[in-house]
Amino acid sequence: MKEQTHEQPSIVAAAERQMHAWAMSKEQRHRAFLHDAESRLRPQALKFVTISREAGAGGAEIGRGLGEQVGWEVFDKNLLDRIADRFHLSRTMLDLVDETHTSWVYDVLGTWMDQKLVPHEKYVACLTRVVVAAARRGAAVFIGRGAQFLLPRQELLAIRVVAPPKYRIQQIMEKRGLSMGDARRCMLEIDNDRREFVARFFHHDSTDPLQYDLVINVARLGMAGAVTQILAALGR
Repeated sequence: MKEQTHEQPSIVAAAERQMHAWAMSKEQRHRAFLHDAESRLRPQALKFVTISREAGAGGAEIGRGLGEQVGWEVFDKNLLDRIADRFHLSRTMLDLVDETHTSWVYDVLGTWMDQKLVPHEKYVACLTRVVVAAARRGAAVFIGRGAQFLLPRQELLAIRVVAPPKYRIQQIMEKRGLSMGDARRCMLEIDNDRREFVARFFHHDSTDPLQYDLVINVARLGMAGAVTQILAALGR
């Protein structure tokens, strides 16, 4: 007959406590893992909306309407006023380089011939500082000017506002009092300038839908409908 061994009650209790502690530790590590995974997947609070737009699609109007709805400051042409004031530059000259495309030859020779001209590189450097300073003040809406490439991607909602050429030409005709032919040329020139501006200084294709969280055809939704869609994307 085999000799039976009887473990002391204290030893059994200690073993049970150790097993229980091990199980609790494993459970805590599992919960910590789940919490970390959830934190990585949880979206950051959106502080900014950037609106890239085709000429005549009404991106600026949509941005202003959105700003009124959420109570955020809207930055569009007023960015040029801030640049002019902060860096003591000509507001008129800033208009010449704002979202436009030109060659480095023009920047060099132009400033050599006229000291008041602002090179594109200088404009973008000043623009960057002003956009970042504006963002530090709080939530805001930024219209164009490559702002989405200057702000933390996880904190912004990037919007692209588009519309068919016919719609956009009609809008430009009404707002600028141009003929259909002139409005079409204006549309193409603005679109090309904006695309080249982003490509040159931010190395991205502004027409690529994958650059954006939401692409809105304003001809179908209208201005108010576009604002509603953005509000929904913001969770408001």
